[in-house]
Amino acid sequence: MPASPTQKSLSGVFTPNMTPLDDRGEINEDELRRYVDWLIERGVHGLYPNGSTGEFTRFTAEERRRITRIICEQARGRVPVLAGAAEANIRETLRACEAYLEYGARAVAIVSPFYYRLSPGAVYEYFREIGRNSPIDVTLYNIPMFASPIDVPTVQRLAELPRIIGMKDSSGDIGQMMRMMAAVEPHRPDFSFLAGWEPTMLPMLLVGCTGGTHATSGIVPEFTRKLYELAASGNIAEARPLQMQLTELFDLVVYSANLPEGVRAAVELRGFQFGASRQPADPAQHVDRPRLSRIVHRLLEVASAERP
Repeated sequence: MPASPTQKSLSGVFTPNMTPLDDRGEINEDELRRYVDWLIERGVHGLYPNGSTGEFTRFTAEERRRITRIICEQARGRVPVLAGAAEANIRETLRACEAYLEYGARAVAIVSPFYYRLSPGAVYEYFREIGRNSPIDVTLYNIPMFASPIDVPTVQRLAELPRIIGMKDSSGDIGQMMRMMAAVEPHRPDFSFLAGWEPTMLPMLLVGCTGGTHATSGIVPEFTRKLYELAASGNIAEARPLQMQLTELFDLVVYSANLPEGVRAAVELRGFQFGASRQPADPAQHVDRPRLSRIVHRLLEVASAERP
């Protein structure tokens, strides 16, 4: 069995970053490196390649490895990298874990099996096999809208494996997250709980999450950093209106067009060229770019305002 983890728990805002593409639909490495530097300079606590916002299913396994390698190289240890390592089966997932450890990732995030809807027992066995054989720390990724859910008893059992160090939850279910914390923390106080749904960022932090993975941090990293710091200091009065403004941005970029097209449009407002998605666009769906621009600029003004 792998040795017990010795590194610190995952905390802060991790950006589930998109990958820019060039005119041929290939990875634009120069723009990706520039984006990594920009995110770090503006205060994100970590980077999260190959997530849902990062369109991981639209890249080949080789491309996912290349994306992670580029990001680890460019980060140069300035912030930790939590790399999405969800492949279609355990063997390929473990190969990704080995590669990402070699590249310098801090940990991997692995979604429960998708396509096939599995029982809690089957979900446990899947992660147990990974947890016993992964050379790198593993964060469970619960996103029940796309994959088999990870329930409280399953998380509690998996937390017994030293290599499994945290949970990233994108269900937005605060009550369920608190049940997980109550079940796990008495035995694993080092276990990280990361929120993955913007409308619950503040309440999730207030009930004890150590951080989150938020797509909007790839658009307004300055703003999400400020909200995180207000929440971490217990300043609810100032954090509450920021949470509401962030939710407005989230709703616009997530629900106005097929995910992650709204995020792509918003990031381009910050001066990046991300190219067209490999998924052909639906002409009936479009992002209200003038409104999006107004919201982004307002959030940046809030982020830059001096506290009284």
